[in-house]
Amino acid sequence: MKNVAVILGSDSDLPIAEKSVDILKRLGIPFEVNVISAHRTPEKAREFAINARAKNIGVIIAIAGKSAALAGVLAAHTRVPVIGVPVKGNDLGGMDALLSTVQMPPGVPVACVAIDGGANAAWLAARILAVEDEELSLRLESEIADMAGKVERKNDEIRAKYNEQ
Repeated sequence: MKNVAVILGSDSDLPIAEKSVDILKRLGIPFEVNVISAHRTPEKAREFAINARAKNIGVIIAIAGKSAALAGVLAAHTRVPVIGVPVKGNDLGGMDALLSTVQMPPGVPVACVAIDGGANAAWLAARILAVEDEELSLRLESEIADMAGKVERKNDEIRAKYNEQ
């Protein structure tokens, strides 16, 4: 199975990264976590991206706020799919990071999830990897069925409480 790399632009992004890590663990997907700044350690970002495929990385999750250049910098130097997670900041509520993440030039695609959407970044990474991994696909289907079952149970509880008075 391929690995997922969770890259934080700063250690302040760790709470969002933990949401990704929790899902990756739950699905049994191997991962690594690194702090690499697009602005303060640009050569390290470039080197990491260039070597991602050789390290068996199948998807990169790039978590960054403010200018959020990290996902684009990584995507510019690799052919591995990159998922950007814009992080909510104090100044513009994460809109700056969101726009920086989605506004990539042609040929440098970055998938983007919601502001602070670390969990959905991991779910998307799992779906990407599951295209070629049948065991992961089955685990993913099981998790999706569990989520649907929880909704059905809540529906039954609410219907019993409000519809049978």
